[in-house]
Amino acid sequence: MTRLEDIDGLRRLANTPFAGQEFSPLGVSPFLILASDALRQLAGVFDRDRLNAWLASLPCPVIGIAAGCDNHLPDMACDAIVSSEAELGRITANIRKAPLAAATLVQVLRTTETLPIGDALIVESLAYATLQAGPEFGAWLEMFRPPEASGTADGLPVLIDRSGERLTLVLNRPASRNALSVEMRDALCEALELAVADPTIRTVSISGAGRCFSVGGDLAEFGGVPDPATGHAIRAIRMPARVLAECADRAEFRLHGACIGAGVELPAFARHVTAKARTFFQLPEITFGLIPGAGGCVSLPRRIGRQRTAWLALSARRIDATISLRWGLIDAVL
Repeated sequence: MTRLEDIDGLRRLANTPFAGQEFSPLGVSPFLILASDALRQLAGVFDRDRLNAWLASLPCPVIGIAAGCDNHLPDMACDAIVSSEAELGRITANIRKAPLAAATLVQVLRTTETLPIGDALIVESLAYATLQAGPEFGAWLEMFRPPEASGTADGLPVLIDRSGERLTLVLNRPASRNALSVEMRDALCEALELAVADPTIRTVSISGAGRCFSVGGDLAEFGGVPDPATGHAIRAIRMPARVLAECADRAEFRLHGACIGAGVELPAFARHVTAKARTFFQLPEITFGLIPGAGGCVSLPRRIGRQRTAWLALSARRIDATISLRWGLIDAVL
């Protein structure tokens, strides 16, 4: 039984010894669904806290169905909220294709919700490293064909300009749609470290050259680390999110076009984020057998909540600037 229609069904399941073991990547079902009636009844029952705690202990995504909720019911233990059967079908299909990544995602989001940012980033990185050694990412790598080179990169990967109290950074690989390569990552870290070290810099403005802000991590470099443990060690010392978090109260992002993966995970840390009207946002990592690994499991829940973050990551759907503004992912549409 993967779908609970009412509160009595939830109680019976929660009171059955070892029933929770059925819901996991290795069990009968890699997800549990709470139908709209069960979700509505759960809001007012006397044993709500106990049932919510049981749901939160499951090693799989718990998906609630609630029409008109805008993917957000913060008082419920559900990991993600959908408003229709069509949304539910898309999410459950992705979970079935990558059950290990889906389970890891929701466990990381539950764990990091109340942790300090630095500690939360360590948890995200360790989970990401675990999945890099997993069969789902391995299967994706076997089928992946690196994109053809889109021209020779000219100039610096990040343009840096200091004018008085303002530091302006521009991602400068428009030919690759500002894919976050190792070269760009290191350059961005160094520029942000300047802002952290110099308190006279009051504003750090970050944008992207070309057609879009960033399509996220450079797929051509995926799987390029010697091993997952080394990958985690590298992220611990060369992760833009960690440095950005230290100067986030002075950072502003100006977004346009595609903001995918790291292209939305990093801006979500900032004090102020604006976007052009045709900007869109997407977290596609589950289709690779991974979770957001550029800080998104930490930055996005702090902006839009854990449930909306899980919905974005599990559905891999694009959202536009209008929805992003309503959710608080961005602060203004230009």
